[in-house]
Amino acid sequence: MPLSPQQDILEIAQDASVLRFSPQAGGRLLSWIIDGEEVIHWPENADWSQPARIRGGNPLLFPFLGRHRVDGKIGFWRDAQGTVRELPMHGFARDLPFEAHADVHGAGLRMTLTDSDATRGGYPFGFRFEATYQLVDTHTLEVTLSTTNTGHTRLPYYAGHHFYFTLPHTQRAETSLELPRTERCYQQSDGSISPAEPGAARYTLDEARIHDRFHRLVGAPDQPVRLVAPGLNRLITIDLQRPDSVPWYAVTTWTEAAESDFYCVEPWLGLPDAIHNGMGLRWLEPGQTEKAALRISVGKLR
Repeated sequence: MPLSPQQDILEIAQDASVLRFSPQAGGRLLSWIIDGEEVIHWPENADWSQPARIRGGNPLLFPFLGRHRVDGKIGFWRDAQGTVRELPMHGFARDLPFEAHADVHGAGLRMTLTDSDATRGGYPFGFRFEATYQLVDTHTLEVTLSTTNTGHTRLPYYAGHHFYFTLPHTQRAETSLELPRTERCYQQSDGSISPAEPGAARYTLDEARIHDRFHRLVGAPDQPVRLVAPGLNRLITIDLQRPDSVPWYAVTTWTEAAESDFYCVEPWLGLPDAIHNGMGLRWLEPGQTEKAALRISVGKLR
């Protein structure tokens, strides 16, 4: 996995499981390799001049995710007082350096972003946003996003993940995604969210109907999300029902192109433009902290 010499890469390992991170490049998980096999994708020729645009790892989406717009202009939002502010798609976290704190036991990493001059223009709130990764064992990863309001006024947010799971593009038709009860929708050209359709329990990843789609969870998930990849002899399970976690709102499915050797399965706390449409928008009172946790397990099919 080629890496930029300008980046400080931190490695967390447990037995044959290796996580690589770049805290200075948006608190980014770059890759996850188990027994020499890549689970989280990282491109061979990553362009480090624009880290947020690299198609790989797990970009952190905060304080808002997806596209938000005002009067048709993407990248703007309007607050309750009518002030219009500029904020990039998926927020600013993936563009900013995080402080890194390694677990004393060596199998975890906590990365922290706080408000600064770089954030207050587009998002005038005091906050602490943390991403914690913990290897439970060789095949199991706990990930927690923690948001704290350190200011004096309540703050809006809806964070999320953007996991790039390794998958040869030739294997999409044989690879399936299993979901709990959901409703399927998408963001229309004017920025609004489409009317919801009943979601299926299972899709194959070559289906156009799940490209760039939001699978809005209906009630508490009665089963985990499962990515079943026979070609890799791999079963990836994403447990969204973790203790003390706020409820996840949706799971987004996306890939870039027909020849992309990855497929993104993205747990989100809200939908795009939630700051205006309210779909998953969360509010934190001063001093309040919320955690959104999940667990990823990787196994074999045979």
